[in-house]
Amino acid sequence: MLWAARIVLTRLTSPRRVLGARRFISSSDHIEIFGVRYPTDAITNVTPAILAKLPLRLHTVPAHPLNTLRSLIESHYPDFSHLSSLSPLVTPYKNFDELSFPKDHPGRAVTDSYYINKDLMLRTHTSAHEVEIFRQGQDKFLLTADVYRRDEIDGSHYPVFHQMEGARIFSADASGLKEIKEDNERLAKQLAMSNIVIEDVPHISPTNPVQPTHDPKYSEAVALNLKLSLNTLILRLFGSVVGTSKENPLRVRWIESYFPFTSPSFEVEVFFQDKWLEILGCGVVQQATLDVAEVPNKIGWAFGLGLERIAMILYSIPDIRLFWSTDPRFLSQFEDGKITTFKPYSKYPSCFKDVSFWSPKDRILHENDFCDLVRDVAGDIVEDVEKIDEFVHPKTGRTSTCFRINYRSMDRSLSNEEVNAIQAQVVSRLKDQLGVEIR
Repeated sequence: MLWAARIVLTRLTSPRRVLGARRFISSSDHIEIFGVRYPTDAITNVTPAILAKLPLRLHTVPAHPLNTLRSLIESHYPDFSHLSSLSPLVTPYKNFDELSFPKDHPGRAVTDSYYINKDLMLRTHTSAHEVEIFRQGQDKFLLTADVYRRDEIDGSHYPVFHQMEGARIFSADASGLKEIKEDNERLAKQLAMSNIVIEDVPHISPTNPVQPTHDPKYSEAVALNLKLSLNTLILRLFGSVVGTSKENPLRVRWIESYFPFTSPSFEVEVFFQDKWLEILGCGVVQQATLDVAEVPNKIGWAFGLGLERIAMILYSIPDIRLFWSTDPRFLSQFEDGKITTFKPYSKYPSCFKDVSFWSPKDRILHENDFCDLVRDVAGDIVEDVEKIDEFVHPKTGRTSTCFRINYRSMDRSLSNEEVNAIQAQVVSRLKDQLGVEIR
């Protein structure tokens, strides 16, 4: 789901990217992905740089930190189905409407999501598959996948990241309630013997309400089961890293939240290195979702977490782009099943380049349009992009914008001549594709 807890990435080094890009062919009227031709239309906005990510699936690469973290979470839920091979191509209906997203939700906009055409897009969250999995008869599962959202460029944002969805549903009857209460008792006993301090909020409240079709006692029991289950998972993930003891317990904080697909809804934070870190979002699944999945007599919970966010904490990885690195100095530091502290091997200098332009009179240029163009030209040698100035001319009404691009490779020093050549390509593409007037 479009949970608040998320993290995003950058692209692979050139050799891997070129190989991946050969699997995608595009023309003015179609895009070919894995040998299948898809028609394009007026809202097609997916770029070659994004399409090149589709086959890479870092969460399945042996010894990769994301794969190790996925396996660790799966081992905590051994009786859940573990899924990780579903196609990232989904319909907007599947991505949004099946999950009760409002028609005016900003996630639907072409400035926020990647569209192959008006009828097909890249999933923006793993919950795009929730209905189909429930419909198959699965009552508890973990789904790990790559997801795609248009975003800015900085140290913690990129349009591809890896998300894990967890969900469990119960029968909405006396036997289901009995199962929930027995599981709650088991989990509570386990946590009572652990070095963890939990700052909780009410399971249901006027500001975080039970759904109209739910019996409050069932909803409250499910919300408690969700909290207990995730508290044990967080203890499993962070307990050893924090070094918990009676004097220094792991601290977890629950916060009321809002998501269109759950109610009540929560966010979870962990106190780590003297600050609270947002870890995941979760809640009681909207009954409308279960009805669409043809399991109307069920009630349950779901959560979503970003693997990169947690891996950066556990492995002390400082730069999101490193997850995509093929440099042996990075990859050789990790082994299957082991969480080790990353040792930095380089810090090359930045090279800043500014570009100022007047936006076209007949269209609004979104910042994500600029960032996607920069990604497509420069790839992972761009560390961040910052808008440093913007004003509207008082007479013409035209908007002038200035962006500062920070070029910095993770693996080598960049010459000023090399960066100038890339910057020239960015400027040329800005004029040709976006119709701007360079100042």
